[in-house]
Amino acid sequence: MNFAHARTVVFITGAFVSHFGWDPWKDHFESKGFMCLAPPWPFKDASPDELRQRHPHDLELATLTLGEVIDHYAAIVQSLQERPIVIGHSLGGLITQVIVNRGLAAAGVAIHSVPPFGVIPYALSFLRAGWKALGLFTSLRETYFMSFKDWQYAFVNGMPLAGQQQAYQQNVIPESKTVVRGGLTRVAKVDFEKPHAPLLLTSGSEDRIIPARLNYRNFKRYPQNGSVTEYKEFTGRNHFVLGQSTWKEDADYILEWLARLR
Repeated sequence: MNFAHARTVVFITGAFVSHFGWDPWKDHFESKGFMCLAPPWPFKDASPDELRQRHPHDLELATLTLGEVIDHYAAIVQSLQERPIVIGHSLGGLITQVIVNRGLAAAGVAIHSVPPFGVIPYALSFLRAGWKALGLFTSLRETYFMSFKDWQYAFVNGMPLAGQQQAYQQNVIPESKTVVRGGLTRVAKVDFEKPHAPLLLTSGSEDRIIPARLNYRNFKRYPQNGSVTEYKEFTGRNHFVLGQSTWKEDADYILEWLARLR
């Protein structure tokens, strides 16, 4: 794999939020000479307002599975002329790990990644932040929509109220409970022992839904077998890391990491 010529970046969005959150990252990476794509999940190719209007009776989105989302992004990656750099956040980070595990990426970056199957997420903050999205005792034919109160706890803790409200209006969209449940099944499995393209996992000290210690256990599952696997914890980052005022510092660290691989 000739990483030195990988100039395409595919950004993968996590659950609960719109893919438009990657727009500043795309602009920044493109200013550095990369060609960037941030394709939406299936049935999410619309504005946040339009997707909210479909809630809760968006049957196509409600019945979407994690396997279908993974295959959707794998197909996009495979359609490109070169193996791209894949960068994903949260559940998109998990999908990134799977795509890297399949040998489809030149390099991968998993930002505050949902851990693959087998890395048990027993942190109480993870359970508090995510259990409602599983939709226990509710219809799987209806979508889930995160409340502002849960958004404050799970994504934007530590931010001023006005910033929390603005981020909620601009980013939060309905979600498939079946996709969220899929993150706890073998669909989310990776072979940690398999050699792979360079992979960076990042975490944030203030993240509640994916605590830094959970990211670190995810990282530690990869043996030092010759594949480049690195870990970086950022101070002060919550789960809304892509949209925090510090996002460019994180993006620049990733760009520097990629440059070191060349």
